[in-house]
Amino acid sequence: MSDALTGTLGGRLLALIRRPAAAWRNSLLFRTVLISAGATTVAIVVATVWAALAIQADLYDARIERSQVDTARAIDFTQHFVNEEPPATDLAAIQALRGRMLDNLATASSTDLIVGFPIAEKSGPDMPSGFTRPNDVFDESLLSDGFREQVRLLPEQQWYQPLGLPLGDGTEVPAVVVGQQLTLPEVGVYEVYFAYPLSDVAQTLAYVQGVLLVTGVALVVIVGVVVWLVMRSVAAPVVDVSRASARFADGDLSARLAESGSDELATLAKSFNQMADSIEHQIRELAELSLVQQRFVSDVSHELRTPLTTIQLASEVIHASRDEFDPATARSAELLHDQVARFGQLLTDLLEISRYDAGSVELTREDASLSEIVEQVAESMRQVAWQNDTELRFRGADGDDVVEMDPRRVRRILRNLVGNAIEHGEHEPVELTVAQDDTSVAVSVRDHGLGMKPEHVERVFDRFWRADPSRQRTLGGTGLGLSIALGDARLHGGTIDVWSQLGQGTQFVVTLPRNADMGLLSSPIPTEPRDALPRGDGRRAAAGDTETIVVRNSPDQEDA
Repeated sequence: MSDALTGTLGGRLLALIRRPAAAWRNSLLFRTVLISAGATTVAIVVATVWAALAIQADLYDARIERSQVDTARAIDFTQHFVNEEPPATDLAAIQALRGRMLDNLATASSTDLIVGFPIAEKSGPDMPSGFTRPNDVFDESLLSDGFREQVRLLPEQQWYQPLGLPLGDGTEVPAVVVGQQLTLPEVGVYEVYFAYPLSDVAQTLAYVQGVLLVTGVALVVIVGVVVWLVMRSVAAPVVDVSRASARFADGDLSARLAESGSDELATLAKSFNQMADSIEHQIRELAELSLVQQRFVSDVSHELRTPLTTIQLASEVIHASRDEFDPATARSAELLHDQVARFGQLLTDLLEISRYDAGSVELTREDASLSEIVEQVAESMRQVAWQNDTELRFRGADGDDVVEMDPRRVRRILRNLVGNAIEHGEHEPVELTVAQDDTSVAVSVRDHGLGMKPEHVERVFDRFWRADPSRQRTLGGTGLGLSIALGDARLHGGTIDVWSQLGQGTQFVVTLPRNADMGLLSSPIPTEPRDALPRGDGRRAAAGDTETIVVRNSPDQEDA
């Protein structure tokens, strides 16, 4: 129970900590208001502390100066009085003079806290003892020895000392003590000390500090509110721009900003709307152009199929009778038959590409073993491999490799990849390997030919692109095979990844999810083959060029 409660409190505390951190990262308004309030608070605290210290020092200095003036006035008044009195010749007269002296000190001073002590080296044997005005808070014990020594040695100067006067409840009142000498003619010299409580100064300072504190807090709140209002008026249009941009990026081409006023924010809204209008216009033009292009390719392909069918029939008739022709005409009949067949394949590929562009391709899914599909394709390509002096090596999956797929399209992918491997494998073995995991099944097509340059690998799926246009192909080809293969793989939610290195060959890895709804998480076959040699060790590598490159195609990428 205790652990559960602790966990709940910890979770709540963590949530409270994360909330302002998330607001700091995600909210310009929150960040600006917090920074402004923090900077204002620091500035106001510094100004308030400086003002409080300055006022405190000014009040303290003024009170000390007033205390010194008050002490000097009392001492001068009393000294003038005793100087005009007749000289005291007996103890009774001396005591009477001392009493009148004390009355004058109390009358001329603004404080009742007065003490005095005779200075032994400057006083005669008849000098009266020290005196203390009736009080219970100020006595000799509160005066420091150094302070009294200064008063005794320098009769023409005043000296002061701050101290705390103890009260009956155990607290202390700040005070200042001013000391000066007073002479009784022909009798002796007193060191006289006047104590002035500073309770009124402390009250004034506390009031001023309270006012400064309230004023500082009010200023922080006011500045925070003002900054919040100002930033809200600025941030709101920025938020609107962000939301409109997100809508526009998601495909809502009608996203626009409200235009009002003629300030910078209104100019921003107008510029955004103009940009959106321009982009929408260009996108619509490109979409219309693409649609016209798709229709053109589709229409031309359909229109060419009828005459092409006639030409194919005629070429087959001529090709079947080529033995009856002279050698030159027989060779022409063979070339005509091959190129018409290639032309037919090109039209088929163009029609397929137009279906991809139009988004009208649909899969006919069924559960099938990828190993069986790969084995069937390998058997169908063995004659081609034999003609090119190439060995096909097949290794099936070790476990269940059933995939929800369109077998026709998967066969087309594999035929294209195997045909390319035979074509470019330089008579080295071509290896077909199937593997599986819990979420996906993959097949790799590995050849040990010359390999490709990095800039060529990045373009292998581009339409009508060939790495070496001058190289003669033995298996025909239209330049659309890999683009169609990648489209077929993505229709299944899968990928085709490529690894290639000069001198070591090329590997294509086709990965399909077991179920279309599961999505593709990983591939059981790494893109880079395990037998790949370190850089610089490749067989038949071009001089100084053995760079490896891997191209991965995620299912959500668009065709090149």
